[in-house]
This record gives sequence, structure tokens and C-alpha cells, in this order.
Amino acid sequence: MRKILVTSALPYANGSIHLGHLVEYIQTDIWVRYHRMINSEVYYICADDTHGTPVMLRAEKENISPEQLVENVHKEHSKDFLDFNVSFDCFYSTHSDENKKLSESIYKSLVKSNKISKKEIEQFYDSQKKMFLPDRFIIGDCPKCRAKDQYGDGCEKCGAIYNPTDLINPISALSKTKPERKKTDHYFFKLSECSDFLEKWTTSGVLQVEASNKLKEWFKSGLEDWDISRDAPYFGFEIPDAPGKFFYVWLDAPIGYMASFKKFTDNNSLSFEEFWDKKSEAELIHFIGKDILYFHALFWPATLEYSNYRKPTKIFAHGFLTVNGEKMSKSRGTFITARSYLDEVKNTDYLRYYYASKLSESMEDIDLNLDDFVSKVNSDLVGKFINIPSRTSGFLSKYFENKLTNKSDISKDNGIEILDKILQSESSIIELYEKRQFSKLTRFLMSHVEELNEFINNKAPWVIAKEENQSLINSDLHQVCSLCIKSFRVLSIYLTPIVPELSTNISSFFGEEVYASFSRAQDDILIIKSYEHLLKRLEKDDVDSMVSANLNN
Repeated sequence: MRKILVTSALPYANGSIHLGHLVEYIQTDIWVRYHRMINSEVYYICADDTHGTPVMLRAEKENISPEQLVENVHKEHSKDFLDFNVSFDCFYSTHSDENKKLSESIYKSLVKSNKISKKEIEQFYDSQKKMFLPDRFIIGDCPKCRAKDQYGDGCEKCGAIYNPTDLINPISALSKTKPERKKTDHYFFKLSECSDFLEKWTTSGVLQVEASNKLKEWFKSGLEDWDISRDAPYFGFEIPDAPGKFFYVWLDAPIGYMASFKKFTDNNSLSFEEFWDKKSEAELIHFIGKDILYFHALFWPATLEYSNYRKPTKIFAHGFLTVNGEKMSKSRGTFITARSYLDEVKNTDYLRYYYASKLSESMEDIDLNLDDFVSKVNSDLVGKFINIPSRTSGFLSKYFENKLTNKSDISKDNGIEILDKILQSESSIIELYEKRQFSKLTRFLMSHVEELNEFINNKAPWVIAKEENQSLINSDLHQVCSLCIKSFRVLSIYLTPIVPELSTNISSFFGEEVYASFSRAQDDILIIKSYEHLLKRLEKDDVDSMVSANLNN
């Protein structure tokens, strides 16, 4: 049995979950649910990323403590994820005792490995705010491509990584004044000494080819030592034996994966070391956005390597979400929060299915075209998939007391080959799930759905039911409708990781427990309940209301 620890990137505790975030959490959740259904021992772990100046400043603006802010946001995030059926085993917080202890322990191990140095540097200082400015609070022109309005930690246009003091025409995002340079002591992780190890590791197959190729650009320009400290005032963990100096959020945030799992293992009598020990045979899988590849594929594995922990087995990076072909925009109402979707559209399986139909194993961006969203959901899920039981189950109720014929009694003429083909496709379905080729998977499953609908049209059970020959009704009608319903059930089992809420309703229609294993597809079900509508159409008005709700925020 495979043992797998899966993580999604930590949402920052400075804002609400939006539909762009959900690309990652839905993608990860589908993959995790699939592994549960093939009986892997899999755990899905995440946490709120809580530290840093933005959190501190927002708390100050709301006149509450940073601790109170992250607690409030954690409740909001937890509810959003729960309502979207994102099935974390543990959703924790980086502002925890577990994370503090692990961060300090790892730091001390890095000191012992001679991977930490102390340097006097110049930083931008806002004299009005009386504080050193974090990277994201300095705006200027990119020193590489000269793009304007770029942050101090990297250029969104050309992808360059640089020091904030390299920015041209820097401005404080807080006071809109030109910051001054001020000297201070900082602590650095000696990333430049890790080039040989990292170059070998990043080309070992742990990354997608396109991600590995992207990293080659950074190796070519040379890795620089990584500043892991920030000056007070700062919301975070103070560095041991360094008063007034705090761990940079990107040092303790990924350690939050470990801390969240530590919380989970302590509460569930599991072994933390079995998954994090350097000799661990368990798999560690990170799902991330391509914008944080640098941190996860360079800083993070180097930190783990030189603090004597295991490294990730795979890092799966995905692209960004656009809405109607453009970046999400508050002015257009397309910067859409998870909560506004839940309030207006409500059914989360719609979005889960639509994202699945777009997602692949690549780092390409995906687009949420709102008109296409309505059209595809109504066509695939309602018009094709749910169309199967809505057109056939009534005959089983009217003529056969909701009883189905045995699979072995269905003839070739009445479609048994269709069901056999669906059942025999399980290995292909598993392969597509495993490789995260969800768009191919949905097309493959929908091809079976379309074949079933064509079979229904050709057999026309409503015509058979009008036959005067009662034995024909009893034989052909029973077999045709049973075949369709049995095939529908099997397909619903294979779709469960993508549309878990719909699958739950379908399992209830068959009088069964929630589908927890693909092996259930082999069961020959012989009875159903009377059909009740399983899924309503997605209304364009609801999508428009969701957009309008975000225009008002």
C-alpha cells in the first residue's frame, strides 16, 4: 500500500479564498480522493500562512491583534474549504507551537550544518512608518526588464528574482514616499553553496519538465544566498539568540506543512517520523502554483536536506486562473470570492467539474469563461449524465417495482457490452487520475455517457413500453433500463473524486453508502429507490448575481 502525504500551498491569512485559489485546492482534492478510492494510505494537510508584515498591518488597521486576525481568518477559510468539499485531514495554522518548535529546531540544524551566515546589509526604511519595508511593500521598476510597478521580491512580467534594493525608482507602498537606505544585520541561508545538490535534485524527475527547465534559468544566473530574517516590528517567530530579528515568513511557512502533520499525527496516534524521516519510504507530494516554484523547488529542499529531513517526492505546479480570458479584476467583478460563489451559485460540483475539464498535468493557465461554464455544466452533467436515470428509471418504477435485472441476464442486443466496456476501462481511468490528466479523464468518461445516451435513443424504451407483447416489455424493457442504470452507477463511482456531492446523492438513489472505493463498481446492484431529481441546471442569473456581488465589494 502506498503511503502518501499530500499538501496544497498555504493560503495567506490576509484575505479571503477566491476562485483562483480554488484551482489548486480542487485539483489536489480530486487527486487525494482518487487515492482514497484505490485504498492508498493518504493524508491531505494544509494550514493558514499567518506571519509577515501584511498581516500585522491589517490587524493594526482593524484595531485588533495579529493573533485575533489570524484566528478570524482561519475560521473563514476553514468554512470556505469545508463548503467546497475540500477534504483536508488537517487544516491548521503556521502560528502554532508545533511550527515554532520545528522552525527553531530546523534553524539550529542549519546553523550546525554551517549553512547560516550573518551579514550587514542595506534595506529600505520608511521613516514615516518607522519600519523596514518588506519586499511586497516596495514598488518600483524591475532592474532586469524595466517593467513598472513591480514588487521588491520579483518581477511578475519577466520572472526575475532580485533584492528589493535593486529596484529602480523605489516607492514605499505604505506612505507613498521614497524610502531611505538603512544598514542592519540579517541572517542568510547559504543557498549559493547548494547549487550542485539542487541542480541534480531538480533534474531527477521530481518536477515537471517545464518547471525543471524554468529552474535552469536561475542556475545559469547563479543562486544567491537567501535572506531568512526580518527586523522588528514583525509578526512571526523570533530567531533564537537574535533579539529583534524574526524568521522571514518563507522560512516558517513551508515548515507549516510539517507542523500541521505533527498536529495531525499527535491527535491520531500516527508516526510523524514515518513520513518526514530522511530514510522515509512514504511519498511527499506538494501541489503549488507556478509563482512559488522558486521557494518550493530551491529554498525548501535545501532547507530539508541540510536539517536532516526527507525531501519532496514530487512537486506539481499549476498555472493561474483567468476569468473570461483576462486576469481576475475587482472592477469587473471577476475577482470572485469562494463565499460569493457559495452564496449565489451554491452547488460546488459545478465548479469542481468545470475545473477538472480544464486541468492537465502541465503548468498552463486555465480560463473560467463564465458563459462556457454555464453551458458545459448544463450540457455534460445535466443534459447528458443525469439524463440517463431521468429517462430510464421511471420505467423500472412503473413496471418492475424498482428492481433491476441481474447483469448476467442482460443480452448483447440490450447493451451488456456497453457496461462491460465501462468496467474494463477502470485501469485507464486510474492512470488518468494518477497523472492528473483530468481534462482527458472527463472527456473519456463523458464519451461513455454519450454512448449510453445514443443507446437510449436507439432503443427508445418509451416505445418498448407501448408494445402489446407483454413478454417483450418484461424482457427487453427491463434489460435496457437496467443496463442504463447499472452503467450510470459505475460512471458515478468513477466520477466521485470530481463531484463528491452529486455522487453522494447518487449512492442514496441506489440505497448505498457513500462510494469510498472504485472496487464498488464491480457490485451488481439489483434495486433502486424511486427517482428524484439529482441535479438542477446551472442558471446564468445565479452566475450574474455572483459577479454583481463581487462588484459591490
